[in-house]
Amino acid sequence: MHSPIRRPAVALAATALSATLFHFGTGLTPMPWLTWLAPLPVLVLAHRVGARTAFLAASAAWLGGQTMMWGYFLDTVQIPPPMVVSLIIGSALLFGLIVVLSRALLLRGRPLTAVAVVPAAWVAVEYALSVLSPNGAWWSLAYTQAGVLPVLQTASVTGPWGITFLLFGVPAAIAAVLAPRAPGREAERDTGRREAERAPGRAGRLRVAVTAVTVLALALGYGAWRLRAPYGEGSEKVALLATDRDDWVPVASAEGRALLGQYTARIPGLAARGARVVVMPEKVFVADDATLPVLAAPLARLAAEHHVDIIAGLILKRGGSIRNAALDFPADGSRPVEYFKHHLIPGLESDFQPGNRKAFVPGSGSRWGIAICFDLDLPGLVRDYRRSGATTLFVPAWDFDRDRWLHGRMAVTRGVETGLTVARAARDGDLVVSDAFGRIRTEAHSADAPFVSALTALPTGSADTPYTRFGDWFAWACALLLLLALASAARTRSAAGAGGAAGAGSAAGTERAADTGGAERAADTGGAEGAAGARRAPAAHA
Repeated sequence: MHSPIRRPAVALAATALSATLFHFGTGLTPMPWLTWLAPLPVLVLAHRVGARTAFLAASAAWLGGQTMMWGYFLDTVQIPPPMVVSLIIGSALLFGLIVVLSRALLLRGRPLTAVAVVPAAWVAVEYALSVLSPNGAWWSLAYTQAGVLPVLQTASVTGPWGITFLLFGVPAAIAAVLAPRAPGREAERDTGRREAERAPGRAGRLRVAVTAVTVLALALGYGAWRLRAPYGEGSEKVALLATDRDDWVPVASAEGRALLGQYTARIPGLAARGARVVVMPEKVFVADDATLPVLAAPLARLAAEHHVDIIAGLILKRGGSIRNAALDFPADGSRPVEYFKHHLIPGLESDFQPGNRKAFVPGSGSRWGIAICFDLDLPGLVRDYRRSGATTLFVPAWDFDRDRWLHGRMAVTRGVETGLTVARAARDGDLVVSDAFGRIRTEAHSADAPFVSALTALPTGSADTPYTRFGDWFAWACALLLLLALASAARTRSAAGAGGAAGAGSAAGTERAADTGGAERAADTGGAEGAAGARRAPAAHA
């Protein structure tokens, strides 16, 4: 193998390059193509340096790439500092360990396993966080590809986990193919240990390259095939209506009545343009049972007069509890439908009581469901809606402006996973309607005008997806693959240790044999010389 890289400048350059690519390829407004390249420099480096350097470089690269997220987590969404430290620093250390594991497997002659363990391990980390963390699947690299529709279609089979697998699997394969080829005696690392290297030969590299190209081609081919489906534009339309405000207002206050009047003044015009449903943002008003009629009376009247469902987000105080609610005032004038947000934002909504039931727009035959903002950060609820027959989700939302693209695209991704249309009206964010394939039907930014609206026809159908039926099967498969890789590494290490001990014993025996042979040769030489001297002595005496 080529001589190991010893100059720190090269390792620092690779680390800095990966950190820069992670910085621009992840985060709140990622550049999707950079995400594919971000791990590559440190993965290539790892196969040319020692385990310690590889670990430090990979960990530092991930940590450096996440610098922008500190302020967002701590100040914007107000996640407790210990949780933020655990998330960012812990993930950096895990990335370093994953790179070291891949390096070890490649050195021990297992190139395919070395490549697969990188994406499999990272998927396992993402999935574990989605289950154990109250933030759900918020923390996933998959959303970086929400605008790359052929790649995004993978989510309909695997959930977000398959996209993450591709993002880390491709650079891991490239790094393995580019690993030093010439066999060397040993690599002496910065740890002071010496490791025998078994770089993959031509056949191993070919297997890695063919496997990677095949997997990527299948994913992109499936995405292109799926996107051939027509839009299927129907006759029913949805309107999204929002205005930005710093906080919510009591509906019975003068400010609240004025704001309600501004909303109600715009709904008839949207209905005249064909809107069948109007969706307002999350937490626009605050009401209790005494003041709720101030909101309900005008919205119910408008809904019945214009034959349009109106979905309004509000904070509802009732029976000593606080709920993040969405009320649907039906077009047929029937009783309003209440939906209470299931998944609450840690910290910001700690005083709220979560809901536990789904809600559907009356008269839709369970086709149209209702959810609220953060509910769509967790795939499980959306899958439940789809399994119940929903083809569209109406989502009042409230973003933090700086995360408007990312949070909106999470909702788009949920739609692709389950084959749903998602109509999301956000203040301090984007108003977006996407179809079951992630295609954007309409989009507007809430800050573009004092009041912003978006109107589009709802697709006529939905799409059945394997992810809806089988759930997180791919994440579990990756966890199993990680366990097998760890077992393989441990088994190979044990075999190498046994072989090393046997080799050391053989070498010691050889040395002892050499010493014995040398003594025997010395004795023979000495005896011969003694005999010769004895012969010479009598002759000299004579």
